[in-house]
Amino acid sequence: MPTTIRSHIFKKRPISPSNTVQDTFNALEPLYVDLDGTLTPVDTLHEALTEVLRSQPLALPQALRSLLKGKSAFKATTAQLASLDASTLPYNQHLLELLRAEKQKGRKLILASAADIRIVRAVAEYLQIFDDIIATNQHDATNLSGANKQAAIAAHAAALGFTEYAYAGNSHDDLAVWEKASLAIAVDTPASVLKKLRQQHSNIIEMVAARQPLKVFLKSIRINNWSKNALIFLPLLAAHCLEVPAWTQALLAFLAFGLCASGTYLINDLLDIPNDRSHPIKSKRPLASGRMPVLQGCALSALLLAAAAVTALSLSPAFFLTLLIYTALTLSYSVKLKKIAILDILVLAFLYTIRIIAGGVASNIQISKWLLAISIFVFISLALAKRCAEITRIKNAGLAKIQGRGYFIDDLETVRSMGIASGFMSALVLALYIESPTSFINYNFPELLWITPPIFLAWIMRIWIKTGRNELTGEDPLQFSLKDKPSWICLSLIFIFASIAMVGEA
Repeated sequence: MPTTIRSHIFKKRPISPSNTVQDTFNALEPLYVDLDGTLTPVDTLHEALTEVLRSQPLALPQALRSLLKGKSAFKATTAQLASLDASTLPYNQHLLELLRAEKQKGRKLILASAADIRIVRAVAEYLQIFDDIIATNQHDATNLSGANKQAAIAAHAAALGFTEYAYAGNSHDDLAVWEKASLAIAVDTPASVLKKLRQQHSNIIEMVAARQPLKVFLKSIRINNWSKNALIFLPLLAAHCLEVPAWTQALLAFLAFGLCASGTYLINDLLDIPNDRSHPIKSKRPLASGRMPVLQGCALSALLLAAAAVTALSLSPAFFLTLLIYTALTLSYSVKLKKIAILDILVLAFLYTIRIIAGGVASNIQISKWLLAISIFVFISLALAKRCAEITRIKNAGLAKIQGRGYFIDDLETVRSMGIASGFMSALVLALYIESPTSFINYNFPELLWITPPIFLAWIMRIWIKTGRNELTGEDPLQFSLKDKPSWICLSLIFIFASIAMVGEA
């Protein structure tokens, strides 16, 4: 993400246009750097709480009870339970570049944070650029923020023999530290805080990353994945239903599933943050990258799920129950089932198929068993294609196992064989349907439907050719198909021939 660096030098130290940002430092003053929101865009306490919830949820009450002993005890207990891995955290690369440049000049760098000392020490040991740390320590029962941090920094600087220091921070709590600093470095600081800082300080370096709140919001709820919920309309198309009330109900069902899916996506992203950060594509997700705070993600997820529940209840209790089953299964998948080989494939396939079931429930249309049979085989094939893409990526990276999944590199050929077989089975079921009595009831010219199995099979084979070549965009074959012109051509041809076969239906 592009970062703009602005240097504001007012009364103290006017500079010429030829000067650089680094020239605004005093020659020897030590530089103290905040952690949460500054060196890393995330809040490490919230990250640690999420890690506790993910790895040992039964220990969460223990962490919450420690609040009774004070905030420093709460931070210490949470950090001890979480074992947060500093190597997985996202870091502000532009600030790191500045710090490394100052380190080469011989400047003392100190990581000063209100976070627990375990986390601060782990970050310092990982980055290997800091000379010392200042952090909240449970033993002195002092939460090192605001005035407490300023006093600790002033004392530390004095012990080094300095009367002045520079400080890099980002929040309202840092105003007390900036006030006594000779140089204030503001990193992605909120406008309200930056306004106060400009009023109290004459020597400021501003590091401002481009903010795109709407883009972050849409990406966090994966609005592009709402297209998968178009499966809700499939029962109406299969039943040749053109009634407006039924389509209106289906539209509300589409909205409910979209809201619910977005809420569960956020929960999945919260629980899968460490794994996502090691992934070349998923690491760019708002929660994994730190562009969306953990607390904001939790609040947004709760709001989306509540809106989905209200919408579902407005349709019918049966649809609400269907959505509830989908939600429970999705969350179970996020927490546990995705780590179990084979079972994860079956669950993924059912999560697609339940959208079709929900469409029938919402529009009060009986779903054909043939449609469900074809769907199950298709979605199993697509789920296996997704796993193949992930295993291939891991193989190319030289690793032995997919992190957070139950598959090894040696499983690649087995998974590929199962996926191709399942895809071909779906085409076979489609062929059997064409010769079934149901086909002759629903279509006036069912013979024309024989054109569709080869087209359908061509699409399946294209998906697996692309999987073998490691060309699936985002590793999701359904998402790939929605952006793939040949896939749209196949879908259009199937629709056209099916429509012609239906002409003259009694």
